[in-house]
Amino acid sequence: MSLLITPLADPEPAPSSRRLAWLATDSAGVPVGAAFLRLFTKEGQEHLAELEVTVHPAERRRGAGGRLLDAAVSAARAEGRRSLVAQAAHGSPGDLFLAARGFRRVLALTYARLPLAATDLVRIDEIAERPHPGYALTHWDGTVPPHLARTYADSRRAMDDMPMEETDYGTVVWDVARVVAAAEAVAKRGESLHTVAAVDRADGSIVGFSELVVPGDGRGDAQHYGTGVLPEHRGHGLGLWMKAESIRTARRRHPELEGLLTDTADSNAPMRGINDALGYLPTHQAVEYQFDL
Repeated sequence: MSLLITPLADPEPAPSSRRLAWLATDSAGVPVGAAFLRLFTKEGQEHLAELEVTVHPAERRRGAGGRLLDAAVSAARAEGRRSLVAQAAHGSPGDLFLAARGFRRVLALTYARLPLAATDLVRIDEIAERPHPGYALTHWDGTVPPHLARTYADSRRAMDDMPMEETDYGTVVWDVARVVAAAEAVAKRGESLHTVAAVDRADGSIVGFSELVVPGDGRGDAQHYGTGVLPEHRGHGLGLWMKAESIRTARRRHPELEGLLTDTADSNAPMRGINDALGYLPTHQAVEYQFDL
């Protein structure tokens, strides 16, 4: 099949990355596939690029995926990147394609969903209302309030030791500007960001957080983002406490929500235990691949 690979430009860089794209068309000019390469730009991740390649099912095994991959790899090398990461559903054509092209498996992920209609909300309330001496919960919508911005940004290091197995993901460096930009990006998409945080009563600092992004119309499924507790405050059940509060707040504010989605590394036993305790049910598995440039 005669193919033309056309580079495209992304007109709007994100706060922490910019994106390159390519379109594959056949001899008649019909699109058959596309590739996207996200180049991370923030300190701690300048070595990294993230790849997404899609080819129409009817056009697979005709060279489009390979040509798109070659274009993206060449661009990543030209940008001085060290690692290229990509994700595919376990056992999918993308899984087989990446393995055949020299990518190596570095992380296994399990996706899960909490079906709200079938959830024991009384038990969720009991977990959320359980006292945790020395700690209190607070929450906000959208951008973190100014008086909590610095301590919230500092608490983001709770994710630094999140199990990533062999993935060369780098370290995400958070400051107030990045926290604000992330919240603004969610709002710009027309979605709502709800954050629950655990506060150390001794000094008022935030020691953990759990984020949930809800569709703008409050229907369908919401998506959990990060949930983390600072290492020095682990072992007190704060992760379970915050996530339970996030669930019941979402249920109260958005009664038409159908479910909550989450994904967790298979090696992250504490977070998988929290999800199991709250009633999340596995839906599918994915594999994170890495190509060392």
